[in-house]
This record gives sequence, C-alpha cells and structure tokens, in this order.
Amino acid sequence: MTEATGIVGEFLSLKADSDADLLAMQCGDFYEFFDEDAEIVADELDLKVSQKSSHGASYPMAGVPVDDLTPYVSALVERGYRVAVADQHETADGHAREITRVVTPGTHLETTDDAAQYLAAVVGAGGDSSDPAEGADGSYGLAVADVTTGQFHVTQLDGPDARTRIQTELYKFDPAEVLPGPDLRGDDDFLDRLRERTDAALTVHTEESFAPGRARHRVRDHFGPETVDSVGIADDDAAICAAGAVLSYVEDTGVGTLASITRLQSYGATDHVNLDATTQRNLELTETMQGGTDGSLFETIDHTTTAAGARLLREWLQRPRRDRGELQRRQSCIAALTEAAMARERLCETLSDAYDLERLASKAVSDSADARDLRAVAGTLSLLETVEAIVDDDDRLADSPLADALDRLDREAAADLAAELDAALVDDPPGTVRQGGLFCRGYDEELDGVIERHEDALEWLETLPDREKERAGITHLSVDRNKTDGYYIQVGKSEADEVPESYEGIKELKNSKRFTTDDLQQKEREVFRLEEQRHELEYELFGDLRERVAQRATLLQDVGRVLAELDALASLAIHAVRNDWTRPELTDGRELDVEAGRHPVVEQTTEFVPNDLRMDGATSPPDQERASGHADADRQFLIVTGPNMSGKSTYMRQAALITLLAQVGSFVPARAATVGLVDGIYTRVGALDELAQGRSTFMVEMQELSNILHSATDDSLVILDEVGRGTATYDGISIAWAATEYLHNEVRAKTLFATHYHELTSLADHLDRVHNVHVAADESDGDVTFLRTVRDGPTDRSYGIHVADLAGVPEPVVDRSRTVLDRLREEKAIEAKGSGSSEPVQTVFDVNAGGFKRVDESETATADGGTAAEASDGGLDPETEAVVEELSELDVNETPPVELLATVQQWQEQLDDD
Repeated sequence: MTEATGIVGEFLSLKADSDADLLAMQCGDFYEFFDEDAEIVADELDLKVSQKSSHGASYPMAGVPVDDLTPYVSALVERGYRVAVADQHETADGHAREITRVVTPGTHLETTDDAAQYLAAVVGAGGDSSDPAEGADGSYGLAVADVTTGQFHVTQLDGPDARTRIQTELYKFDPAEVLPGPDLRGDDDFLDRLRERTDAALTVHTEESFAPGRARHRVRDHFGPETVDSVGIADDDAAICAAGAVLSYVEDTGVGTLASITRLQSYGATDHVNLDATTQRNLELTETMQGGTDGSLFETIDHTTTAAGARLLREWLQRPRRDRGELQRRQSCIAALTEAAMARERLCETLSDAYDLERLASKAVSDSADARDLRAVAGTLSLLETVEAIVDDDDRLADSPLADALDRLDREAAADLAAELDAALVDDPPGTVRQGGLFCRGYDEELDGVIERHEDALEWLETLPDREKERAGITHLSVDRNKTDGYYIQVGKSEADEVPESYEGIKELKNSKRFTTDDLQQKEREVFRLEEQRHELEYELFGDLRERVAQRATLLQDVGRVLAELDALASLAIHAVRNDWTRPELTDGRELDVEAGRHPVVEQTTEFVPNDLRMDGATSPPDQERASGHADADRQFLIVTGPNMSGKSTYMRQAALITLLAQVGSFVPARAATVGLVDGIYTRVGALDELAQGRSTFMVEMQELSNILHSATDDSLVILDEVGRGTATYDGISIAWAATEYLHNEVRAKTLFATHYHELTSLADHLDRVHNVHVAADESDGDVTFLRTVRDGPTDRSYGIHVADLAGVPEPVVDRSRTVLDRLREEKAIEAKGSGSSEPVQTVFDVNAGGFKRVDESETATADGGTAAEASDGGLDPETEAVVEELSELDVNETPPVELLATVQQWQEQLDDD
C-alpha cells in the first residue's frame, strides 16, 4: 500500500512513536481513529466506520466528538487497551498535534468503579527464579499506587517463601495493571500465576526506570531526601526499584497525578494477616466462588453510603490487621456507634451527601477537574462542620476515638477552602470550563465588568424584535442565532417585501427570509468579542482556582480518608446492631473461644443453628473435659466428622470468618468471642479442576496443601475441608494422616480438619492437641435428620447414601447402595449384577488388595458370607487356628488403623511361613 500522507500519515506517525495499543487524534471537534485502530474501536464500541482517502489509498476511519471522548476511552481501557490521546493546539502556522497522555488500566482517572484502581510494579532481586516450585530465595519488591486517590504502598519480602508471598500481596491489591521488573519478564511461571489470580494488564516499562540508582533518585526527589530512611526502606533495594518504576510510569503516561501522591507508606510482613489467593476465594470475601458479588462477605456487611467508605471497607476485609491497638480503636468506634442510634443515623445521612475527596484531589492535580468537581469539593468540605457537631453532641461518640480522628484534621483550612469555592463558583455550573458561566458576581472585578457589558449586549438583542416590529410595522419578526449565519432577523415570507431598506437579505427559506442590519452586525461583533473575552477570562480564573485546590490535595485526602473511615465504621455498626453481633475480646494468645457462633453470610438466608468453638487456651465447662485427660489448653487441632451436607464446611468457614472479622476490628456473629490474633488464615476447601493449566482436581488439592504446610506458622489458623479424597482410598488416608501429624508436630497451627476418613479420629488418642468434634444427626426408622449441632467426640457415619437420595438419585440406585453398604459392613460377599452371565457374580472386599475380587466357583459364598471351600474344610492347622482366634478377638473399631495394618501384616507373614 502507498505510504499515507496528510492527516492519516500524521496519525500513523504519532501512533508509531507511542507504545500504546490505540491512538485517538483530535481533528477539530472530533477525535479520530484511523486504519486498524478504527476497525478495533468500531468493533469494541459499536461505532460506524467510514473511509478516508489519502494519496490514492482508502483508510478506515471512526470518530467521537471531543466532549464525548472520556466514556469511550474508559470503555476501551476497561477492556485492557492502552489508549494514547493526541490533542490539537494552535500555532503561528495553523495548528499542530502531539500526544499529551496515554491512558492505561492503572492510570485511568475517570473510573466509575468504587473499588481502588491500583498500578503495581514488582521486582525480583537475587535468587534463582528458574525453579519456582522450589521457591526462590532472594528479595521481591512491590510498589502499588492508586492514581485516583494518591495512595502509595511499598514493601519488600525476603527469604525462601518471598516469591509466594509477593504473589499473595499482588492478589490482595488486585491491581488493574502490573509492571514486571526486567528479571521477571521472562519468568513464565510467575507471569502465568499472575494472569490466573488477577485480571491485571501486564505492561513492559523501560528497564532504565527499574535501575537501582535512577529509581532511588526518583523516589528521593519525589517524596523528599529523608523519606526512604524515615519509612524504613533505605536498605530495601527491590522495593525502591519498584517504587521508582511506578513513579516513572505515571509521569511518562502524562496523567498528571504525581503531585497527588504525597505519602510513601511502607508496610512489613507482620503488619497484616496473610490471606493467600486460595483463602480469599474460599472465604468469598469480595466475590463468590461463582464470580458474583451477591453472597460475598463484603456485599453482606456493606452499608456504606459513600464510594470512599465502600472502598475502605473492602480494603479492610482483604488486608486484616495484626495491630491489636488499632483493632481495639476501631472496636471502640463501632461500640459507640452501636449505642448512639440517632447520632449514627444522622451521621450516615450527612455522609450520603459526601463526594470522593481523594479522587477529586487527583483530578484537581491532573487539571481534569471541572467546575462541578470543585463544587463537590466545597460541598463535601462543608459537611465536616456538621459531622463534628454530630460527634460532639453525643457523649458516647465524643468520648470515642471518632473524636480523635476528627481532631487530627486541619478544620480551619478545610472551612477556608470550602468558603473560597462557595464564593467563587455558581451553585450549578456547566459541565465545560471553556464556555463561561462558572463564577459568581463579585468574585473578580474585571470579570464582572465583562459580564455586565456582555449581558447588556444580550439584552439589546433580546429586545430587538419588539423594537423592530414597532418601527417597521411587521408582525412575524424574530431574532435568532446559529453557527452559520450568526445573529439574524427572520421575517415571514408574506411580509418580507415590507422590510426597511436598511435590511440586508442573507438567506431565503421556504416560509421566511433572513436579514441583517449594520447595527445588528456591530452588536453581533461586540457580543462575540465579549463572549470570547469572558470565556478566556473565566477559564484563566478557573485554572488559577483549580491550581489552588490542587495545592491543597493533601488536605482533601486527609478529610476524605477520615470521612471514609467514619462511613466504614458506621457500616459495621449498622450490621452489628441489625444482626446481634458482639464485640470480641482480642488477645495476643492462641485461644479461639466462640460461644454460639454463626456464619455471617449464611445466617442472612437461613434459620441458622449457632455452635460453640473452643480451641487452645479456651476453657470448656468441666463436664466437657475429655475422657483421655487432655486439658482444653491443648485443644489446638479439631478433627471434624459428620454427615455430608450437615454443616461441617459452614462451621469451619465461620471460624475463619469470625477470626478475620475480629482482625478487621469488627464485631462478630456470636454471643461472645475471645480471639487470639493470628498471622495468617489458610484454607483448603472444595474441589477445583484447572485442566487448562494442566492441573487436575487432586493436583490442585495437593498444591494447596503444600502451600499451607510450607507457609502456616504456630500463630496461624488452618482450615482443611477434606484432604486426599481425590485419589485411591489408602493413598488418601495416608496423606491425610501424615498431614495431620505434620501440622500437629511441626507447624502447630490452630487447625480445623473436616474429613470422612473416620480412621483419623483415633489420632486424638495419641496426639496431645488433637480433639474430635462431630456434627450430630438423628437417625430414626431409616430417616436421617441433620441437627446442625457440633458436639464433642467422633462419629463413624457419613450418611452419603441419604444425601444421594436427597439429591434425587434414582431409587433403584439408592436401594442397591444400601444393600451393598450393609454387605460391606458385614464383610460379606456382594453379587455383581449385570455381568452378562445368567448367574450373578459374587465379589468380596480384599483388605490386603484394597479392592474387590471375584469369588471363584470353588469359593462360592455361603449364606453367612463365608465360602463353600471354607465350610467344607473339616479343620485348620494350629498356626492358622491361632490367627483366626486372634482375629475373632480383635476389636476393629478400637484399634488404630496403623496398628491394625501392622497386625494384618504380621498375620500374613505367619501364614506365609506355613
């Protein structure tokens, strides 16, 4: 194809100079897309495609009006595209165009989503990343910024598990865009995991921006020379490299929000509870396992009235704290709000009028805030006085930490800025800042003079029709304006010949004729000149005003964060009152003592049966002390047995969620609770295939178990809902047995382990901290009722056939299942029906082989389940009789599985010797 010239050539040249996926280039009143970009945009946004000729060739073209660009760019960015914007500006030779910004998923300001929008950079330093399965040593640095609010977090993780933990941190923040460092760009395993666990767009940024010296200089230059020392990251090279890359990327994209990033917040591995991707998914914190939000914990407890409050509450759930002092501060705030019902209601009503000050600050800094945004700033700042009055007027709130949070704000500066904006801007300004009508009278003397002259000229035009009708004696006469003709006098065609000689015709229509006069043309020029003067002056004044607001971005962020915190705390208080939640006692010990605990989500939709939970230092009533003599202070590992669908999973999940809510600072769904703070919550729940990644259900299960065994500590809470069910019975029970011993002996974490391997319950007799609990069921006349009540001790029944019946499995299958189960329990032969022969084929379960084997004709089963060969044998040798006698005296139910297997092996050897 011939090389494009003209406007298409300019477009293609600008596109080639950018590293964006798409380019929107301003051409007068439109932003145009050409060539492949036009086809992509048309397909994504359902735009009409036309053709543009250039140098004998034709190129696809699609466009959107200048004022409508933002929603189209937003839609493209949400689909993962990086969109460059080339603006047009006037020059001495006409006009020119240049790329002014690149809008990316992580730097998009005009988001309509309440959730945080993070841009992250991750750097690996040292270690061998070629074998991620072994876990790479070395350091990983992470920097995360939300350009819409100015938030900036940075951390560095070291050690053999740093790779796994940095992936967990990325999942917690769920960034919109990630900048992998140079050493991670070729790490397919790392990037694949990132793609699996987040929806982030992966962007390659310049290697120079990650260079240690350049990154350190950029961070010091932006935040101040002493900041890296004061926040404790002076020696964290990987973290500083990541931070420098984020700052560089934000600057290079031209979004103009660097000035809103005013605080460098570092955090360490001990600041927050470790919640890996699997746990967040299994506990359904912000979305359900089906991918929706309805039924998630966040959706259940969210009663916030502001976008910023909802964003903060979501952050609290995803990043629980380990600082007991901070958690107790939040608890005290919630307690005060639960008691002050009327004040709480007034507070929520007031906050419902608040706008998102953090995001408005970023818009002001980036020069994208309009007059309506600044009016929103003024209105929200003015609410601060009302909020303070609500808190001060109620003794319970005034004596709580809520008052302290408000006292930290510069209320005088906030009031002054609100007053300045109120005095400057009209109550309902237009949506554009270039067409005037923004400022109140009295704000600027020069502007007042221009406005007065402009309005006088407009009044002259408004009264012109009446004057002309009276002067010329014409009935059908009007004065109007359009872009083509400017101002004109329009006269009905029946009277067009009667107009004065001073009227000059400019256009003839079907039913009327348009005229102008010297006076009208003179007044038109005056109006246009005054309009242009007014628009330019108002735009200049507005730019100055916006700059003054931008200079106070830190103030807006401070006020915005306090209002968001009040909103989030009020939301938790509302939910606590409505659902009878209680304030948990927080300790630095290892206890988890819950009286009448409930699942926070399930209780919303069912008549929930509460249950107690006592672990570690928790004390049970004396009559519940174990028969084995173990004290409750050793109650660290609970093996949970019981029927399918009886509530085992719910019971364990509610234990995890109560612990998590306590470390959010929230009240919890229980009559009473004492919670020892944990450093991490780890879960392995349910079955999930990831066949696209080459991982079966069992492989996923084992990888999740591996992560828990490697990551959990004695200060962690572990939830295991079945282990080893995806493989052969003996393999599965062996893995579950060994994992229990390892968690008990080596990890020593508080653990709840639900299993249908009832053999595991015998471990409570041999491992000090293992206890059994079960979910009770009542069986009467063949009918089973799940009581949903958790009691001490084990159970040996799972009632799987009953669940199959409930699920609608055909009755013949259910009945046959019961028959087979009865034969298995009695250790009798089973007839294999449908073998194709005229006679049923009988099988027995061979303990040695771990499966069924066919009964030969010489061993035809007798009525009692034995075989004909055995029945016809008149006697046994002494050695065999001894084995049979030992077998008849053995109590299978009381013998641990390992001991039982050893005994069987001894018998085998005995018989083989014979």
